[in-house]
Amino acid sequence: MVSFECDYIAGAHPEILNRLAETNMESLPGYGMDHYTESAKEKIKAACGMPDAQVELLVGGTQTNSVVISTMLRDWEGVIAADSGHVSVHESGAIEFTGHKVIELPSVDGKLEADMVRAYLEKFHSDVTNDHMVFPGMVYISFPTEPGTLYSKAELEALSDLCREYEIPLYLDGARLGYGLMSNACDLTLQDIARLTDVFYIGGTKVGALCGEAVVFTKGNRPEHFMTSVKKRGALLAKGRLLGIQFDTLFTDDLYFRISRHAIEMALKIKEIIKEKGWKVYMDSPTNQQLILMTKEEMEELGKTVVFDRWGIYDDMHTIVRLASSWSTTEEDIKALAEA
Repeated sequence: MVSFECDYIAGAHPEILNRLAETNMESLPGYGMDHYTESAKEKIKAACGMPDAQVELLVGGTQTNSVVISTMLRDWEGVIAADSGHVSVHESGAIEFTGHKVIELPSVDGKLEADMVRAYLEKFHSDVTNDHMVFPGMVYISFPTEPGTLYSKAELEALSDLCREYEIPLYLDGARLGYGLMSNACDLTLQDIARLTDVFYIGGTKVGALCGEAVVFTKGNRPEHFMTSVKKRGALLAKGRLLGIQFDTLFTDDLYFRISRHAIEMALKIKEIIKEKGWKVYMDSPTNQQLILMTKEEMEELGKTVVFDRWGIYDDMHTIVRLASSWSTTEEDIKALAEA
């Protein structure tokens, strides 16, 4: 069997495992107070072109979204997200569990459009009864989006300008950030994202690490006593060295970007296979996630040798199937997929 189920089917990149093994017997402070974590933060700030940014390392994506959103919102506020957004669909109500509503708006190719967000904000603030409503206090987007599409620089600038106008933060979920930035269709840089957002995170779990995400507060806006809030919400790792060493390795010699580029190169080969075999594409993705439509019979046949993700129901006859490449995808995997 060969797996294209998701982008975290493998453990961690060998260079990370080597660093973890090499440093395993070092006695280091806990909770991210070690020098590897400090080094990782400095490297991330340099890569973002923001020496004054505030960087924090958390354990996973859902915890990161929950902590960042709940600590930046006030009691009466909710977060605007696309109806297909990760916090809207696939986080088991984690945001609502903190007492904050996810305010869903229709998505276009998985993205929020600035004009639609503006229309919602204008309507809300003109409503004389809005004291009885959940106030929009943040805009959440993913890059790449859930179906693997990308915001252009112009689209991100429009959302950023809108958030500045309404004085609410723009938060970018970068669980697969490397795969977005290294796409041939991307016209954004990491520095652009840091400049245009108020907070974002650099995903490690899906991009070569065993676990971990690096949150970047770009405007000196890290919530007060943030670490205390992280611990209260179960997202603080006692052996913080595990995260520090991993991100220090990922941001040494451009490893994060090199392995992300590899995933994109493998995804392009998957796209070519899909095209050659005549599969119908659900949504054209320039990143590492490829979505096609398959019947039950076709899934059963492919499933004999290939593991894939059943992404969602399309109609009575077809299921949306996801084939995901990653840093760990090999040429042999691609060959096996083509044969299957």
